[in-house]
Amino acid sequence: MAAQQSTPAAAQVAMTLAGIAATAATPRPSGESVAEQCARVILGVSQQLTVPELATQGGWTLVWAALSEDNANMAYLAKSTDRTNRFAVVLRGTVSSSVTDLLEDLDVGTVVPFSALRTPPDTPPYVSKGAMEAFCQIMAMSAQGLTLVQALAGALAAAPPDPTVLVTGHSLGGCLATMVAPYLQTLSWPGSATPVFGLYTFAAPTAGGPDFAEYVMTGVPWVANERYVNNYDLVPLAWTSIATAKGWYPDGGPAADFDTKAVLSAVAALPGPNTYAQPGTAIPLNQDYGTKDGAVTRKSLQDFLAQAAYQHSNDVYLRLLGAPTLPAGPVVTGISPNTGWSGSQVTITGTGFSGGVAIDFGPVAYTGLTVIEDDTTITVFAPPGVGVVDVRVTTRLGTSPAVPTAQFAYGGPPPVRVTGISPTRGRSGTPVTISGVNFTADAKVFFSAVEATGAQVTQPGTITVDAPSGVTGVDKPSTVNVTVLAHGYSSPSGPADEYTYPELP
Repeated sequence: MAAQQSTPAAAQVAMTLAGIAATAATPRPSGESVAEQCARVILGVSQQLTVPELATQGGWTLVWAALSEDNANMAYLAKSTDRTNRFAVVLRGTVSSSVTDLLEDLDVGTVVPFSALRTPPDTPPYVSKGAMEAFCQIMAMSAQGLTLVQALAGALAAAPPDPTVLVTGHSLGGCLATMVAPYLQTLSWPGSATPVFGLYTFAAPTAGGPDFAEYVMTGVPWVANERYVNNYDLVPLAWTSIATAKGWYPDGGPAADFDTKAVLSAVAALPGPNTYAQPGTAIPLNQDYGTKDGAVTRKSLQDFLAQAAYQHSNDVYLRLLGAPTLPAGPVVTGISPNTGWSGSQVTITGTGFSGGVAIDFGPVAYTGLTVIEDDTTITVFAPPGVGVVDVRVTTRLGTSPAVPTAQFAYGGPPPVRVTGISPTRGRSGTPVTISGVNFTADAKVFFSAVEATGAQVTQPGTITVDAPSGVTGVDKPSTVNVTVLAHGYSSPSGPADEYTYPELP
């Protein structure tokens, strides 16, 4: 039977537990083994479960956690430390910084029977091949010689009567939760009473077809069964209505341009002839689009995907539910100097540098003296290396993303970067001032693929140039990136270098 919606506090707790599963959800830093990464994940999850300021109120403890060999999937089991006799099975899906890559991970063009459920053997519901592979991987993962099912069985055997098991996940973790939760109900459990199960998903794409969705809703009993969706999150539209996002976003954008619509059409076509259905009615969030990233609202594919990533994030879902956000992982904002040789002293600046710091210069793990001055500053000495590498910091909460401001060039010359342009919109011939670092006197400027002639470096960090013609046209975006080519570098693209031409009628 379908469950009744529970209190908002229950969703806040479930989403917080799901968000914690993203702890250290980054590629392993250089020099770190699978076992070492798993140990770091366990430390990070355990740390966050004890934070009293979160919706979980420090009232949970880690029982078991495991990571797949390829870091594609992670799951953990926690139990409440109060008298509520609750357990939580928490799933983390595939790690990806790209929303479109994340959607492609499910291999939805092929479907397979999900025969693990209690259905007639000749009519099992179907799920995507990618979701089934992830489910099998999660069921096979082990830690300390125990699988998830074995760890849960041991925990339930020692529990008081009438335990509750919550199964939750965000994004692909939520998709997998809809498979794991009903499967767990097909099993026999030790102890004085059979547990009751609750299912909470957030931002989840669907795993299977209409029969699968129907089974999740009515094939087994639930103490709660809730599916939360940000109305402007692209991922939950998979694989039922992705094409509707071609009409996004309202109230200032970013509106979908020609390139964006082409990408959405390609993604929407991935299921081929297969029909998918979401398990149950969504509980909508952000219906008025009042929560958005105001820095990425231009009509371009770049801004559209950046807004989609923002709307899909753990922190946005927590805020929409009125729950405190999770402790942030490390972020590197800059290094000084950004060129040198092996042994050069380098100061790394950013945030979140406390708690088991490890540092990488590209593919090389730094093993020398590390001076952590505070949570925002680290001093190291560049390890042996060649070329231009990203400097990244890892703690028990994860690894900092690679950013243009934290590139180190062995032997120079220093990397080129655009930090802003003014004005950000205009016609062909409009004078544009480009700000940045490490420009040269002979620097070249490109608006998309068109070179702007007559560029003048007016001071070390400024170039003036007239916006060239021939950049936009039929089936071409009106918002383009401005890049600078200097001493062998092409500046990386980002929202700071976007220039918008008038749209064609």
